[in-house]
Amino acid sequence: MITIHTYLNGAFMNSYWADGIIISTPTGSTGYSLSCGGPIIFPHANDFVITPVAPHNLNMRPIVISDNSVISFEVKGRADNFLCTLDSRFETITSDHLLAVKKCSFTAKIVRLADTGFLSTLREKLAWGADQRNY
Repeated sequence: MITIHTYLNGAFMNSYWADGIIISTPTGSTGYSLSCGGPIIFPHANDFVITPVAPHNLNMRPIVISDNSVISFEVKGRADNFLCTLDSRFETITSDHLLAVKKCSFTAKIVRLADTGFLSTLREKLAWGADQRNY
């Protein structure tokens, strides 16, 4: 377990006692966030989601914030080193590192298939509306 002191735009928000936290966007890390109880984010939403991983207090829930926010962290724990990951990259850090996340100045161009939409993909992948009793 580690403690992650979290700040929004420099103001203290919360201390997470957890195995970690996930910061996700509408196009990145949403699957990981969803698997830890985070929400589904629509592609055009201008939000970040902070999702605790295995929090050690019951009142910690995922939170949706504006993507205009700067999220910063201080990590503390019993160990000297911690693992910070970003997509397929990772870095070993210490309590001396200060981390911050903010939206980049550029956007990603996403390929969209003509016959596939976000809602139909959700229905298919999450089996929404499927009732096995009818088959």
